[in-house]
Formats: sequence, structure tokens, C-alpha cells
Amino acid sequence: MRVVLAEDLFLLRDGLVRLLEAFGFEIAAAVETGPELERALRELKPDVAVVDVRLPPTLTDEGLQCALRARRERPGFPVLVLSQHVEQLYARELLADGTGGVGYLLKDRVFDAEQFVDAVRRVAAGGTAMDPQVIRQLLARRGEDRLPARLTPRELEVLELMAQGRSNAAIAGKLVVTERAVAKHTANIFTKLGLEVSDDDNRRVLAVLAFLDRDR
Repeated sequence: MRVVLAEDLFLLRDGLVRLLEAFGFEIAAAVETGPELERALRELKPDVAVVDVRLPPTLTDEGLQCALRARRERPGFPVLVLSQHVEQLYARELLADGTGGVGYLLKDRVFDAEQFVDAVRRVAAGGTAMDPQVIRQLLARRGEDRLPARLTPRELEVLELMAQGRSNAAIAGKLVVTERAVAKHTANIFTKLGLEVSDDDNRRVLAVLAFLDRDR
């Protein structure tokens, strides 16, 4: 799997290169600026990009904007964005096209090698990998009183794990329940949120995130 990596801090960039290579990824390019990233994505056509939100020359959201342009040129192109802090706007922009293959992790997560690599693989396969802190803030932003129907504590747990991009099997393992129980909770969640039940895990997660984050 070919990866383009964009990170302006040399030590972190070098560490990520070594980590990904150790898990069998091929690093097509490791760059430090927005223009370099844009050129690498266009010319090398990697399988997935791992991108720091803030890159030179602007050090604002240069990396994110490059990634979004790449997704417009290649719909569904997998992008995992790394950020120092939770920014809900970044999550909304990533999810806006609804095509999947997106992830948003805090940089602290890269120190858990297996969790980080799992996120890269999940995004590259067309799934989602949203940082738990991002999901919690999206949920808190709406507040329980703004949901169309109150979700039970267990349903909120399932919703959070769904939003992270977890499969029913993974959710069942995490909560130590059966997959049948998870399926039941999922159906209840969609009913209460007024969303159609779908067998497409990626689409259902994106739909829930979009619903939770929209203004009401």
C-alpha cells in the first residue's frame, strides 16, 4: 500500500515513515509543505494520504485543503488527517462529501502504533477513523436535549463507537455483548434519529455524524 505522508516536523515525519514501513507500507513520498503535498498527490497517485492539518507556507489548514482538493479530483481518495487539537470544522469538511475513506486523529494517537496503523488501514479500505475526542465533542455540541428522542446510555456508547468507524463485531467485542445485541441497538438508534437503516457501515456512520453535527 503506497502512502504519501505530509508533516512539517522532521522528527515526527521520520518517526511516522519508520513506523509505517515497519508495518509493510510503502512510503511514496514524505513531504513538509502544502505545495509539495499537492504535487505528490497529483503525480504519484498514492493509495492513501496521511496529512498534518497545518503545513507551511500558511501553517493554518494548508494540509487539510490540499487533501480536500485531492478528494475532489479523485472522489473517495482515502485521507487520514492529523491534528494537534480537536477542530470540529475540520471534521465537518472531511465528511462533507459523504464518500468515506476519511479519518481525523489527534497526533497523540500516533504514539499507539497499532491504533494508528489500524486507522490508516481502515481509511485506505474506504472506512472511517474518527478520534474518540472528536466524536464526544460532536455529541456534546448537540446535547441530549437536542436529540429528537433520548438515547439510552448503551445506545450512546454504540453510537460513539459507530462514529469512530467500528464494525458491529468490533463494537460487540469492545462492549462485551453479542453482535445481535449491537444490531438491535443500532436499529433503535437509527429509528430514534429518523435515519434509514443501512447495511453499509461507512454510509451509516457518515450519516450519523452529519446528522449530529448539523444545526437544528
